Amino acid sequence: MFKLESFLEIRPEIKEALAHKKPIVALESTIISHGMPYPENINTALELEKIIRDNGAIPATIALIHGKIIIGVNSDEMEFLAKDKSIFKVSRMDIPVILTRKQSGSTTVAATMICAKLAGIDVFVTGGIGGVHKNAENTFDISADLQELAQTNVAVVCAGAKAILDLEKTIEYLETFGVPVIGYQTEFLPAFYSRKSPIKLLCHSNSTQEIAQIINLKWSMGLQGGVLICNPIPEENSYPYEEMELLITQAFKQSHLLGIKGKDVTPFLLKYISENSDKKSLKANIALIRSNALCGAKLAFNLKNID
Repeated sequence: MFKLESFLEIRPEIKEALAHKKPIVALESTIISHGMPYPENINTALELEKIIRDNGAIPATIALIHGKIIIGVNSDEMEFLAKDKSIFKVSRMDIPVILTRKQSGSTTVAATMICAKLAGIDVFVTGGIGGVHKNAENTFDISADLQELAQTNVAVVCAGAKAILDLEKTIEYLETFGVPVIGYQTEFLPAFYSRKSPIKLLCHSNSTQEIAQIINLKWSMGLQGGVLICNPIPEENSYPYEEMELLITQAFKQSHLLGIKGKDVTPFLLKYISENSDKKSLKANIALIRSNALCGAKLAFNLKNID
């Protein structure tokens, strides 16, 4: 018989925070193992935890380590995730396989949402979500992140969907499945590296307190699924949208010329963008996740302190 406690290890600080209803912010581990080079990955992960602590919440970095879901990864485990080449990138479909085989994996947006919900954590901070890929009408390539947002009650703070995706189709998909997409201090969907895209959002708010009230009311009414809070990259780190779109188009053309397909496309595109933006995209990535951590900490605090 399945016993959750056999697979779920919540570290003492997180247990204490849960017991006393303190604000907690979940963090993914893919940023450590697959999202950034070493040592920027470790430094960024530790900095995110500090930002969250400094703003009144408890950070909970999540990963699968040797067959257990760890809620509250420590610094030694971060080093392991950053350096070990056997670390899997884990989404919903991978979790039972990795746990059964007692392997280790970093959690994507979808997997982090699942693990956060199992632990009782309501707020999760990431860089950008996955979405509908370009040419998805032919490839059916749609990220599991979107279905997770449709069914799992976790609020996700991000800088929009990753810029290489089809943003219009991604928003349509979320709308179809009833996922509220709220622009934080913006009326437009952020495009990860860019503060805004041409897509105007149906809902926006200048207050994390109001967003917390929206989230609380949604779940209190029994409306299942997450809420997506889109927080634009800081102005000083933002790329002009048209400039980034041109670079992405060039990256796609190069991937076609080289015959790159399937799961290899996204890593290739991101590497191409990084190398052809004079590494500015890495700085932008770090800046936006810092900003999201600050927003997430405020949101978690307000969610625990609703009048």
